[in-house]
Amino acid sequence: MRLDHVRRLSGPNVFLPRPVVIARLDLQGLTGHETTDHPGFAERLVDALPGLASHHCSAGRPGGLLDAMARGTYFGHVTEHVTLELSGLIGREVYFGRTVRAGGPGDYEVILECPRDEPTGSPVVERLITLALRIVGGALAGRVPDPSADLARVAAVHEEERLGVSTSALARAARRRGVPVRRVGALNLLRLGYGRYRRTVWAAMTDATSAIGMEIAGDKRLAHRVLADAGIPVPEGRVVASAAQALEALRDIGGPVVVKPLSGHQGEGVHIELCTPPEVVAAFAAAAGDGGTGGDGAEVIVESYIPGRDYRVLVVGGRVSAAAELTAACVTGDGTATVAELVERVNADPARGEGHDRPLTRLALGPTELALLARRGHGPRTVPADGERVWLRRNANLSTGGTSRDVTDGVHPDVADMCVRAAAMVGMDVCGIDLRLPDIGAPPPADHGAAGILEVNAAPGLRMHLAPHEGTGRDVAGDVIDLMYPAGTPSRIPVVSVTGTNGKTTTVRMIAHALELDGRRTGLTSTEGVYVGRRVVHVSDASGPRSAEMVLGDRSVEVAVLETARGGVVRRGLGYDRADVAVVTNITRDHLGVDGTESLDDLIDIKALVAEEVRRGGHLVLNAEDPPVAALADRPAVRDRDPVLRYFALSPAAPVLAEHLRNGGVGYCVEHGWLTEARGADLTRILPAADVGGSFDGHAEHVVADALAACAAARALGVPVDVLARALRTFDPHTRNPGRGCVYQVGSTPVLVDYAHNAAAVAAVGAFVERRWGAGGVAAVTLPGDRPDDLVIETARALAGTFDRVVVYEDEDLRGRRSGEMTRLIVQGLREGRPGVRTHPMGDLKGALTSALDIAEPGEPVLLLYEKLPPVVELLDTLGAAGGLSGEPVGGRSDTTITDSSARTTTPSSQ
Repeated sequence: MRLDHVRRLSGPNVFLPRPVVIARLDLQGLTGHETTDHPGFAERLVDALPGLASHHCSAGRPGGLLDAMARGTYFGHVTEHVTLELSGLIGREVYFGRTVRAGGPGDYEVILECPRDEPTGSPVVERLITLALRIVGGALAGRVPDPSADLARVAAVHEEERLGVSTSALARAARRRGVPVRRVGALNLLRLGYGRYRRTVWAAMTDATSAIGMEIAGDKRLAHRVLADAGIPVPEGRVVASAAQALEALRDIGGPVVVKPLSGHQGEGVHIELCTPPEVVAAFAAAAGDGGTGGDGAEVIVESYIPGRDYRVLVVGGRVSAAAELTAACVTGDGTATVAELVERVNADPARGEGHDRPLTRLALGPTELALLARRGHGPRTVPADGERVWLRRNANLSTGGTSRDVTDGVHPDVADMCVRAAAMVGMDVCGIDLRLPDIGAPPPADHGAAGILEVNAAPGLRMHLAPHEGTGRDVAGDVIDLMYPAGTPSRIPVVSVTGTNGKTTTVRMIAHALELDGRRTGLTSTEGVYVGRRVVHVSDASGPRSAEMVLGDRSVEVAVLETARGGVVRRGLGYDRADVAVVTNITRDHLGVDGTESLDDLIDIKALVAEEVRRGGHLVLNAEDPPVAALADRPAVRDRDPVLRYFALSPAAPVLAEHLRNGGVGYCVEHGWLTEARGADLTRILPAADVGGSFDGHAEHVVADALAACAAARALGVPVDVLARALRTFDPHTRNPGRGCVYQVGSTPVLVDYAHNAAAVAAVGAFVERRWGAGGVAAVTLPGDRPDDLVIETARALAGTFDRVVVYEDEDLRGRRSGEMTRLIVQGLREGRPGVRTHPMGDLKGALTSALDIAEPGEPVLLLYEKLPPVVELLDTLGAAGGLSGEPVGGRSDTTITDSSARTTTPSSQ
């Protein structure tokens, strides 16, 4: 078997609302083989990975996979389960897997769940699949593979790139509260919320953490001075820059003392309870980091040693969130095991890991630990007495192997007040207070030498409180999130997601225009680029998840309107979760044969994701006249969201819409020439259909349909009727919707520029041309080459239904086609659609438009279909084209008298 490639869907997708990877496998020589064709294979595989025996598979019970292999199953399916088992063995908790055929007989796609916050570029899953293939291959060859060495290497990569304990807890706490979470790259940096409510947090440091507070906390002596000035007890101490000064401090302060780096962290370089000059000199050298020479230069703190117990108090938002008593790294003898064996035994606890990746840190026997053991008469091979506690460190710090005991409920109010005051004086919203005193449950002793705050820690670790070695874990991560998003504070802006085969770009532009006129700063993604507040910020085909994330990460955006195209959904998933309004314009045959999309049903499943990912109780806008779209309301995943259905249709008699209105639902249609909002039998007129910008007196019915969809979405977000009417009336296609239904005047010839590139879109444009000009005209066309031959021919046939003279040209991007191939297919389709059609092959855009203008009779329209808009605009400019239609306003206006509706009309509502 061979792994061809892996792609990651980072957002909600057609398989899961969580990230997945899709691995393409080529079974090669195992094509057509099943597990029963290889006696002993299943037994050897389970011997190598015993956990496979408990896999449920489709049986829904432990042992399901064993049964499947006994009956006979294919090897892509086996590889899926082996990969899931390997993931679990390295602590990568994922459970979903599926294997499906793809392409040729031996081609399979294995879909595997991924951890939510695994970096996008992580190599872990690819290495796990590669290892799974080797294990399966080994079992097929008659061996019982041992994956331990290879798996350990993958586990090391996973440990290095996974979120730290604190950051992971913050991500979970945010998601429990419904706050969107995105990890930034491979960092422990989280982006929370959407748009104007976006916040960031890095471990326990929030975007509101004071930079000055960070500086004060990072300078231990400055922090002590700030606290002492406020009357908060701190150890007596001084900063020294030489061994001689350290000895002078020892004489002045009196022993015992503590020697530590001025700006150290995680307990490194801290030496406790020193009384003699040699101890202080050695400690100074270690704290100064000069390799033990005792030289001058580095700054070190020498301060009085406060006896008592070590505590860490976490202060979040001006209150004590949790408190823990800390115990330094140690082992307890049993009378038989050596110190080294006891350390190994403690480190076997899965809760212990390297650095901050686990609730506890592994014990070490490094120089610091060995030196302390030697001073106490021990070594690695010493056998401590039963019950004897052997200290490996003097400073109580989790980073050096210490443990914690939760004492939150026992903190004395006076101690809590002291810690809260300390955090306020330093200026920290979240901080960890290290203090020593006899008992945290009693008032601090009046003698400042008997109690004191040792350090104020910025970005404090949370793991000692989340999972203490003893006592109750505390939801301190939730407290940090609640500080950032107090009760009642939103974390999301309204999100509108629009999908469909045709009309997406026009619809999102109409919605965004209405929202901007309503005074809301809008972020818009479309096939032409990303816009924020009507200004383009990124030019590209921006209808995928990266563009959505760009808008949702912009702190100036108040509402997001996202064009959501098929390609982005298939290749990367959605760029958001839980839209407030989901719109599906229509679903027709297009993009078949691309990205594994083989049928209309496949397209429906892809587009349905937008409807299924609407928030519970949100709004779902569906085209009542498009059966596949209307049927989305009955999908189980959509019904589970219980959205407010808002149907639209050109005709109020459309059966789905009519039934919906009879049941008291909300719908949008053209009633007696007016765009109308219907709530059951109550009607609210919005504006005449003929007044919709770009509809050309209502002749462009597909534009009117897009306007109805936009009405439904805008009204769902509370845009008032009068504002919505003004937005649609001023929707000038040249400025608001370039490249979609724009008419230019070249001499006496109107040139209609449109992006139609499938049969349904071409038919709609053709119908518009016939209604507006009374007949067809000349077309200059290109079509995208990444469609199957039958769809290209079908689109050309639809084109021939309106146009009897067609100039065919090829786009610069052939999308994998040979030169001349698309021209041949288009001409074939045109002739199938209209045997007498006159075709004129041309080499490029300029030649095609020039030829079409020459062929057209005076006043006869020319349709120009394009692939890239900028060259079209540039060419029209060189031809002296003007926007508008023979002097009338662009898009046209109607003076038609509108007959009043016989139904009762209500006063416009803001809902």
